[in-house]
Amino acid sequence: MERLNSKLYLQNCYIIKENERLRKKAQILNQENQELLFELKQKLSNGSSNQGSNNNNNLSSSSSSASGH
Repeated sequence: MERLNSKLYLQNCYIIKENERLRKKAQILNQENQELLFELKQKLSNGSSNQGSNNNNNLSSSSSSASGH
């Protein structure tokens, strides 16, 4: 019985260490994910504001060329 308890104790210690290692890895991945999400939102925000001004330019040139015909 004591031998079984020792074995289970060692397995438990291993599981606890593995859990800590995985938790740290998950925290790092979560931080990287948040940073990438922030960059993506910035790019999309900048892209939509640039695209909006491009659409206005395209509409102006389309209407002027259409009125020329």
